[in-house]
Amino acid sequence: MARSPPRSRFDPLLFVVAALASILSSSAEIKNLKISSDSRPIILFEKFGFTPRGEVNITVSDVFVSSTLATPDPALLGFLLLADESLIQAAYDSQHKRSANSNPNPNGRCILDSTYVIRLFTLAEISRQSASLNRSFPITRPDEYSLFFANCAPETSVSMSVRTEMYNGRSDGSRDYLSVGQSPVPSLYAFFAIVYVAFFAFWIYVTLFQNRLAAQTIHHLMAGLLLTKALNLVFAAEDQHYIRQTGTPHGWDVLFYIFQFLKGVLLFTVIVLIGTGWSFLKPFLQEREKKVLIIVIPLQVIANIASIVIGETGPFIQNWVTWNQVFLLIDVVCCCAILFPIIWSIRSLRETSKTDGKAAKNLAKLTLFRQFYIVVIGYLYFTRIVVYALRTIASYKYQWVSVATEETASLAFYVFMFYMFRPAEKNQYFMLDDDQEEAAEMVLREEEFEL
Repeated sequence: MARSPPRSRFDPLLFVVAALASILSSSAEIKNLKISSDSRPIILFEKFGFTPRGEVNITVSDVFVSSTLATPDPALLGFLLLADESLIQAAYDSQHKRSANSNPNPNGRCILDSTYVIRLFTLAEISRQSASLNRSFPITRPDEYSLFFANCAPETSVSMSVRTEMYNGRSDGSRDYLSVGQSPVPSLYAFFAIVYVAFFAFWIYVTLFQNRLAAQTIHHLMAGLLLTKALNLVFAAEDQHYIRQTGTPHGWDVLFYIFQFLKGVLLFTVIVLIGTGWSFLKPFLQEREKKVLIIVIPLQVIANIASIVIGETGPFIQNWVTWNQVFLLIDVVCCCAILFPIIWSIRSLRETSKTDGKAAKNLAKLTLFRQFYIVVIGYLYFTRIVVYALRTIASYKYQWVSVATEETASLAFYVFMFYMFRPAEKNQYFMLDDDQEEAAEMVLREEEFEL
């Protein structure tokens, strides 16, 4: 976010951008944050969905305020809560009041004074001796709120340590540190983890016992993908469970990020290798196919580093939006890169079908790879675009629906991919009768398998 211009204490545009950025990552756990010489007019800390028993606890310490102008008024710096439905009104109210002021006073109107926000406290309430403050605020109206720090003093920077707790009280007096729309997520992850464990056991049976002679190296890599996916979900469930109960992940987040990285690398690798036909169609990779892997794997490393920064920090850091952009860019590049081997395989099979006299087999392979290409595009589009749109438009009470939808789509994609490329001595796509040759030749002449 850009530094606020000297003539204005608060830029509503920055406020809107900060709130929209929070859609990308909503944090719930207890956090200890450090702000150092930050002059941004608005800082987003967290976003949380509250029940009628919700509460916010904020501890601020080691506060230091400096300005290049006169001594700043501490009443112009403070914390506030803002409901999503009031975001536009608050930004408009701040802009309208400032525009309507005929006096060219650069101070304008502070968002802390807006009737659309819940002002928690300002730095004027902090004792000069201790330079710290601890406050708890019950939520009287259930909604999804964003916690902000507003700096309405021009040319002023702030340094401080902030500890935040947001939670909903249960009927038994315990605390739920997950947002109201995220509470079912641990159970969802646990359910899908069980499904993938069963999937993995079945795949092991197919590759090591039922069709052991037909199993190729790619099938063992696919087994590794299922295992890492199952473990990733197990650790995600544990991570979210401990956050829900105690507000901290108790180290489960480390295992989650490790297996998220392994799962991501294996998924893209398996898609690339299947797209090239490696192992079950040819025993080697061409140079250009190797280059795709050389590009995709390091990019996945960078993407997971960005994911860790996004997940373990939050929008309060100045480069948080940049890390989101890096993650999005790398994800798009990887999604595009893994499509090239499939396209190359389709074109190669198309050319081969004209000369090798095996029209039926080539037609089956072309059909298989074209279906795989379409399904991969559908999977990438659904999990990147549709799920994001669902997460954005769904009510805060139903944020878990986007998680369930994404995991269901992923499971459907895995089932399709593993079924179509399962080990089989008489795979329907590669073991066809000679009687089909003439019909296949006609299809290959009449239908173009170009993309």
